[in-house]
Amino acid sequence: MMKRAPWPVMVAMLLSIALNLWFAGAPSLSWIPAALIAWYFADFASGITHMVMDYKPCRQGIGLDRLYFYEGSRESEDYLALRGRVWREMGPFEKLVYDFKNHHPRPEALGRRPMLVQIGSTICFASLPASILLNLAAWLLPLPGWLVFGSVILLVGGTFAQYFHGTLHRADNPRIVEWMRSAGLLMSPDAHQLHHDTLTRDFATNNGWSNPLVNRIFALAIRRRWLTESGLTPQ
Repeated sequence: MMKRAPWPVMVAMLLSIALNLWFAGAPSLSWIPAALIAWYFADFASGITHMVMDYKPCRQGIGLDRLYFYEGSRESEDYLALRGRVWREMGPFEKLVYDFKNHHPRPEALGRRPMLVQIGSTICFASLPASILLNLAAWLLPLPGWLVFGSVILLVGGTFAQYFHGTLHRADNPRIVEWMRSAGLLMSPDAHQLHHDTLTRDFATNNGWSNPLVNRIFALAIRRRWLTESGLTPQ
């Protein structure tokens, strides 16, 4: 199961983003297209990540198949003991891969998780390192303000991708989520349901703008057998 990022990491992320916004300088009209392009690529990143995690095979021989297909109560002592034994055999990335697969038969579980838990792994493994690299690049190079601002929007969209995904599986969302859906900046639950109905299309979960491209990449990956259906569930 995903865990919340430690507070020092969260604070470092906020400070790094604030520094990048300072490097971006005064706002200008060029920030608008930069933000929209960045929002598209954040959606694209959510789709590629989702696609790979869905189809990447889990490690065999440690009991993940028993955990995934467990038929009894998931609050029972037997299940919790089994999960504890299996979890001790896995690294953080393996747990994340399993979590994507476990989401398909139990989508409502993602919606119940707190926001800081949903974005914790992304901050630790991707967003904070990328933001620090942007800090260094903006400090050492004469980057235009629109590029730095667009990069910040890309970081924000990527960081909150799993949270946006979770809002698709819950009814009570903050008003800003509803506003962004109305403006077309976030995906609707009905649009995301197409993915759960097939597991072969529409992997992007931010707004779906990139799904036509992601679907073509998925079709190519299946034809070339870079991805196979056996990776969808633990074997």
